[in-house]
Amino acid sequence: MRGVFHTTRYFPNNDVCDTFCVSTAIEDLKGKVLEVAGLSELFKVLGDETRTKILYLLSYRELCVCDLAEILEMSLPAVSHHLRLLKAMRLVKYRREGKMVYYSLDDDHIVNLIREAQAHFAEER
Repeated sequence: MRGVFHTTRYFPNNDVCDTFCVSTAIEDLKGKVLEVAGLSELFKVLGDETRTKILYLLSYRELCVCDLAEILEMSLPAVSHHLRLLKAMRLVKYRREGKMVYYSLDDDHIVNLIREAQAHFAEER
């Protein structure tokens, strides 16, 4: 075949091609990979259930660290650790009011991601 590189290999699995065949038409897709560079860091942060819960709670209202610790039944240092990571990824922001520190979502993009994931998870197979 023209424009195709073939090497015959045998793979005993049904979920892998029996023949290694790379089309030259995929060259334009190599540049597309750069468009998602760095997203894995975001998904690593979201991969922790506690951080996802914090983001979900903050999608309803602004909360102080004490509120989050009480709701999640966690220590203040543990919640603060998660909030620092979320802040570093620009997912949450905070404001100080006297002795209190209140956290909120930096924007609604993350809520959209969570809601899409919920919809996907809820789909029946």
